[in-house]
Amino acid sequence: MFTRGSRTQIRQAIGSMLALLGLLLMIASFVWMQRARRPEPTTRSTTSRPTPAPRPFAVVILDPGHGGQDSGAICGGVLEKDLALDVARRIDRLLQAEGIATLMTRLGDTYVSLEDRASFANRVSDCIFVSIHFNEDNQPVSGGVETYYAAQQITAGSFLASWLPFLWPALSETPNVESQNLAGFIQEALVARTRALDRGTKAKQFFVIANVTAPAVLVEGGFLTNKEDISRLASEDYREQIAAAVTDGILRYRDTVKRRESALAVTNRRRALNKHKVRASK
Repeated sequence: MFTRGSRTQIRQAIGSMLALLGLLLMIASFVWMQRARRPEPTTRSTTSRPTPAPRPFAVVILDPGHGGQDSGAICGGVLEKDLALDVARRIDRLLQAEGIATLMTRLGDTYVSLEDRASFANRVSDCIFVSIHFNEDNQPVSGGVETYYAAQQITAGSFLASWLPFLWPALSETPNVESQNLAGFIQEALVARTRALDRGTKAKQFFVIANVTAPAVLVEGGFLTNKEDISRLASEDYREQIAAAVTDGILRYRDTVKRRESALAVTNRRRALNKHKVRASK
């Protein structure tokens, strides 16, 4: 049986080991960052490999913002969490009518943490991620629609870096191009469908899109603090137009990816044919 003194010594030893492990982790992280920043060798391969085009997605993950005890923005009796779920369900129905598989991070008025939403998306292959939200502002004149993509988005190998601020420099220094493209198509469709004020696409480090490896965007469908926006959002027809616009943007993005994939396939076939001709002529 341990004495009080021996128990104290054991606790001190465990504390020292944990501190040492923390220090080793920081050192390893620093070394990894330095290796990641190391410039590429100046020698180049004699054969260049074309960058593979992104594959058309197989699944759309819809993320209705907030839920449960997290109401989001509130204006009178209107809650952001309810609007987000309503619009997400409408998008879900429209996408399924187009033959596109969908998943939702929440199906009812339940709370799902941001970490669980991102983890859910990262477990699904060949997907895109669309988070639905509605805005608020201290200035009641602020209104319109906008679509966000992450300023820095994790890749499959940088998940740990996304959780530790001192490793953020190891993330991509530029936004995910595919997320930017998806945001652009959705924003264009939103403005065309709703005729709302165009606030454009913007880069911002929202956790739920920054920590998803797939193309990911966050849609702000209007301001609950703006009288004109909230009046429109009270209409089911208007919410259906928002859903139709998001669906339009997703479909346009899919078609664009397919065209790029087809063009790359044609280019690769031509290169293969040319190599065959060169070999045959020797």
